[in-house]
Amino acid sequence: MTENIESYRHKRKFLDFIYKHIDNKKEIKILEFGVSERGLSTNLFLNVCEKNQGELISIDINADSKKFDSNKWTFINTRDDNFLEIEKFIKDKKLDVIYLDTIHKADHVEKILFYYFKYLKKSGFFFIDDTSSLPYLKSREKNNFSQEINNQETFDRILEIFNENHENIDLEFSFVGTGIAKIQKLNNNLLKKPKKINYRQISIKNFLRKFILKIMK
Repeated sequence: MTENIESYRHKRKFLDFIYKHIDNKKEIKILEFGVSERGLSTNLFLNVCEKNQGELISIDINADSKKFDSNKWTFINTRDDNFLEIEKFIKDKKLDVIYLDTIHKADHVEKILFYYFKYLKKSGFFFIDDTSSLPYLKSREKNNFSQEINNQETFDRILEIFNENHENIDLEFSFVGTGIAKIQKLNNNLLKKPKKINYRQISIKNFLRKFILKIMK
């Protein structure tokens, strides 16, 4: 039952947050990192490519990932950071969509985003799956310390990247299921490296604000 619920959430997240941008895009080119045994995202991407004379390139280290019989699909059995191998397949392409669902750690996500972003068309989309820590909280259904921390650090890193690049990219999040980030490329500028955001939560001004609010109650 849980597996069915998770499948539904993942599919709903995909359809509501991604599908509307790609449904009718002719000759669409998609690069997908991560193919599960069920191959849900791969199947949905492939349906779009077959309908629109597009092309899907999927990357995964698991040679036993779900296979699809389609001349619109290329499967590369390697890591997502095997740059030299993957570039053989994408060096002459401009991609409409890049979808990342492999290692959900902030440093790795940043590495993959910054390396492959140059292959994305202007107005193209870079999707990063598993960006919400909420389902992994101790009180929630997935209750997993490592994934909670990894997803939260990834979420924070994406915000830091956006803060330094708000003129270069747009950013949206969905919190359906385990969450997903949508980054749209606005121009062909190189991305600036992220910096820690200096929030003013810990400041004298905020301390005074809280103090005044408290005594006014």
